[in-house]
Amino acid sequence: MMKTLKKVSVILPFYNAERTLERAIRSIEGQDKEDFECILVDNNSTDGSRTIAEKWMGKDSRFKLISESRQGVMFASNRGAEESRGQYLARMDSDDVALPERLRLQAEFLDNYPDYGAVAGRGLHVGDPDYTEGFRRVVEWSNSLCSYEEIYLRRFIEAPVVNPTAMWRRSTMEQHGMYLAGPFPEDYEMWLRWLDRGVKMAKLEEVVLEWHDSEQRLTRTDPIYSDRSFYEIKSHYLAKWLKEHNKFYPEVAVWGASRISRRRARILEQSGIAISTYIDTKKGRQIEKDVIYYKDLPKAGALFILTYIRQMDNREKIQSFLEELGYMEGKDYLLVS
Repeated sequence: MMKTLKKVSVILPFYNAERTLERAIRSIEGQDKEDFECILVDNNSTDGSRTIAEKWMGKDSRFKLISESRQGVMFASNRGAEESRGQYLARMDSDDVALPERLRLQAEFLDNYPDYGAVAGRGLHVGDPDYTEGFRRVVEWSNSLCSYEEIYLRRFIEAPVVNPTAMWRRSTMEQHGMYLAGPFPEDYEMWLRWLDRGVKMAKLEEVVLEWHDSEQRLTRTDPIYSDRSFYEIKSHYLAKWLKEHNKFYPEVAVWGASRISRRRARILEQSGIAISTYIDTKKGRQIEKDVIYYKDLPKAGALFILTYIRQMDNREKIQSFLEELGYMEGKDYLLVS
């Protein structure tokens, strides 16, 4: 028997989330778009989370409760997707809050732009500024990327989409797969893979989610979300992109000659990229490779530059400088981090 299609399936995995699950579910129940189902996926909870989910399943037929015994948000999310019936799939985390218009706005976008495979939205970072400032800056940066072109070109800086703000077509998932298991952040890998395969995605200008940051959030505690894991998976896809788009392949110049920048850039060499020179704002720096003082850079067309600079303000200054020399983003340089 064929499954009856819904417009939107919300995939909400949870593990020991009794403090926040009720709030998250209420935010889905309160959507101004009613044609949805919400797949609640219990990932071996030992607290009162399942009782909360059972209550909602009993009072609202749009909520369905299933279990996933393999531990991990990747397994639970994929299991929820397998059980879903929606034309579109939306991710939701158990400690976040979806704003009332989220599902409607994102479904309308996908209805109106059939050439787009996914759409996200801006997020509002909620957390204690004493220990969440780093993630606040990441969310703020992600919010600055709305067009497909911005997401496509800036995806090697950080994850261009905050995972629980995203919605995608079932056909996108069926054609390109969903989350993969591995020593990498599963959501970032999926965005990189989809973009690599030509999936267009955009971000609504509207805030669609309150992203609640805490010391217990998996992005802080699980080693697959470590800096090293991010750099290794981004380097894999960046090397693939360079092979296809860099006319000087395998050689690149790296803007950023500090010890930290060099350590990050060297991960790229494991994927077959050769760093021909470094670029630095300090004159006369001595390291293991040639260093070009930034004011001595040739005009566009002589080399391809990767900017391994993490500070947002400095990246913007570098971008302005390069474009004054005639460098074009995506042709002559990429902003990475």
